[in-house]
Amino acid sequence: MSKPQSYYVPAQSSWPIVGAIALFLVAVGAGLTVQHLEAGGAGSVIGNVILALGFIILLYMLSGWFSNVVTESLSGLYSEQITRSFKQGMSWFIFSEVMFFGAFFGALFYARMISVPWLGGADNNVMTHEVLWPAFEAMWPLTLTPGGTETEAMPWQGLPLKNTILLLLSSITLHMAHVSLEKNKRTALIVWLEITIVLAVFFLYFQTVEYAHAYQDMGLTLQSGVYGNTFFMLTGFHGLHVCLGTIFLIVLLFRIAKDHFTPKNHFAFQAGSWYWHFVDVVWLCLFVFVYVL
Repeated sequence: MSKPQSYYVPAQSSWPIVGAIALFLVAVGAGLTVQHLEAGGAGSVIGNVILALGFIILLYMLSGWFSNVVTESLSGLYSEQITRSFKQGMSWFIFSEVMFFGAFFGALFYARMISVPWLGGADNNVMTHEVLWPAFEAMWPLTLTPGGTETEAMPWQGLPLKNTILLLLSSITLHMAHVSLEKNKRTALIVWLEITIVLAVFFLYFQTVEYAHAYQDMGLTLQSGVYGNTFFMLTGFHGLHVCLGTIFLIVLLFRIAKDHFTPKNHFAFQAGSWYWHFVDVVWLCLFVFVYVL
């Protein structure tokens, strides 16, 4: 009879509460900043400071927590049971992210397929149409707001298409990096992972350019009715996930440089790969349902 494996239970950690504080500050700072921008100002100084403080604390939390986990792993404290727990935890985390984006895609579906036709007088709701919004035209994208302001819809050509190509290429390069790790080809692993990170940075840069173009040239803002709301909520949260995924990949690159992984023991890299491929799949859905259709 084999001896049962010991299950490492870490000591109590303050990192979760630090992370919660950081995310709270990011949310408050972002809200204050966007509120002042939408009002036509240059942004709230207090909001900018709170937002920056939140991101600094968030980066501090991530670096500290990652450092603890890496130290525990290199110390030989983790067993096969721990590895299975990590895999289950990462699987459930990605599932929760699927539900997160599913809620926003559901809101988009409801607005486009139910609310807009209903306001337009579909299904014998002519009286509702006449009372609530007589001048309303049931079309999508809904570029005319209740206040009468008309905006432009973001076309799928140009920057969105470029970003789609970038993310698809990044999935391929990350897969090649994973294959190189399993074959113990260190140089190829580092090169492929570096290319993936560069592609991710370009994606974030082009999305920033797209947002600037939307606000300055197209009149497409968070106050541009339900279309503007869903557009920025979906693309904005996805961009945040790309940013976090890029940080994840950079951490993995540093760990690879320190020779932390072996062809048989590299779940951290595998977890980062799972997350990145998930982000790419979400973008494909987003590109089709937000930009193209």
